[in-house]
Amino acid sequence: MLKNLTMTRGVTLIELVVTVTILAILASAILPLAEMSARRTRELELRRNLRIIRTAIDDFNKRYEKSLTEKKLQDVTNKSGYPATLQELVEGYDFGEVTPPRRKFLRRIPADPFNPPRGAEEPQWGLRSYNDKPDSTTWGGEDVYDVYSLSEGTAIDGTKYKDW
Repeated sequence: MLKNLTMTRGVTLIELVVTVTILAILASAILPLAEMSARRTRELELRRNLRIIRTAIDDFNKRYEKSLTEKKLQDVTNKSGYPATLQELVEGYDFGEVTPPRRKFLRRIPADPFNPPRGAEEPQWGLRSYNDKPDSTTWGGEDVYDVYSLSEGTAIDGTKYKDW
């Protein structure tokens, strides 16, 4: 009687192999889903960051045009009304107002999740100026009219990140 009791307590090798096999199948099914979820999250972050920067650029331009209309700034030839750099959106620009002396549009420049900055350098974005062509990959350097991702990757929907 004591002999039968000790035999029923253990796990056989077959039961152990079956359990490990089932866990391996479940893990192989879950891993691609987790990778896809992480990629989708980075894509959402890229869209949000592009929207934030583009909105700040547009707000800068609206404020510049308003300052020209209110005669707080003098109209400068060859000035498009867009910021000279992305950093100018963070540091602020003097629109001729009494307070605040420098109007800021961003607290920091958001990073591209598919092209993260290395070390202490600023986030890297592709830039286009007002005079550049819409699909230009080189920046004219006069101002910042648009930004795009420098990533060569392809999104889940089949489009290129740099075309967003």
